[in-house]
Amino acid sequence: MAFPGLRYARLLWRHLPILLAGVLGGYLVGTNKSEIRLALQDMDYPGLTTIESTPPVRAAIVALVRNSDLYGLRQAMRQIEDRFNSRYNYPYIFVNDVPFTEEFKQGVTDLTKARVEFGTLDHDSWKVPEWIDHERYEEAKAMARYPHGEKDSYRKMCRFQSGFLHRHPLLKDLEYYWRIEPDVEYFCDIDYDPFLFMKQNGIKYGWNIAMPEFMDTIRTLWNTTQQFIHKYPQYLATHNLKEWLIDNGDYNGCHFWSNFEIVDLSFYRSPEYQAYFDHLDRAGGFFYERWGDAPVHSIAAALFLNASQVHYFDDIGYFHPHVYTCPAGSNQRGRCVCDPDQSLVQNGYCNVRFRNTKHQILHPDSPTAAYTGPVNHAHVEVG
Repeated sequence: MAFPGLRYARLLWRHLPILLAGVLGGYLVGTNKSEIRLALQDMDYPGLTTIESTPPVRAAIVALVRNSDLYGLRQAMRQIEDRFNSRYNYPYIFVNDVPFTEEFKQGVTDLTKARVEFGTLDHDSWKVPEWIDHERYEEAKAMARYPHGEKDSYRKMCRFQSGFLHRHPLLKDLEYYWRIEPDVEYFCDIDYDPFLFMKQNGIKYGWNIAMPEFMDTIRTLWNTTQQFIHKYPQYLATHNLKEWLIDNGDYNGCHFWSNFEIVDLSFYRSPEYQAYFDHLDRAGGFFYERWGDAPVHSIAAALFLNASQVHYFDDIGYFHPHVYTCPAGSNQRGRCVCDPDQSLVQNGYCNVRFRNTKHQILHPDSPTAAYTGPVNHAHVEVG
């Protein structure tokens, strides 16, 4: 005669695999993808494999950084992961003018389940070109009275970001890139895919801060650009944003801050952009003055793209040291945590001018402007 306890024990052992499968299935249903992957990695069950998500667009989050930027970059990555990328799993690409240390590599890969790649720059993309007059260049640095005016590395960085980053071998298979920098912050959950949004809507350039440039750094940039336009008028887009750049016939210095930009790389690879960069590079202004990649990218986007191809990401709250942009109402509702009263750029002159210029181009018969409120003309000191 079998004892009841023994019979129940046999039944339990016989059906244990089914019970375990049910418990695991219920756990997986209530768990997001990143948690599922961790759970499966921690269990040694035959037949179970790691679940990997495949991003819908060939894109990456990209930064030009130094080994000394590790802490600031980890801060930025932590927020990018929490706000966006833990759900989308886009890879990261980091490039440097010297090899990355093992400490740096470990420090950033610890923060993400996504693929991380590391690259260095070739000599031609990180040098003072042979056509630069070194005596004139040294004099320009000595006379500079603007941020980073004395630095070789800053000028090399601006030239590299303007004309070479998109040509780096690690980016050759990408359709889009999202540029990040150390020490930036993201205030809002980004609950959609900006890459996919841009691809589906034919957008080539995305930004969220616009400001006037230090004019001493770009004294001849607009004249050099006009020379290019005169030589290649066919490169101007039909519905371009040139009027955004001009006040009373002169360049107003308005530009998008390229420390945040999301770009369809076919734009930077286009014949018009490549020809424009080569024209600027030969003129020498990256070194004789301090032409930044931000005004170069911005002027190119305004001239060579149609207004519908340039997008203002006003829903992405963002902080770059000294400058703050925050969606309206974020201190009271929604999935952002920032104070819009501390944000000076939404109604800044260049931002307002962009919105009104684009609105006029896309809706020429509209009786009203896109923005009619107060305009902040303050110039934020950054350096």
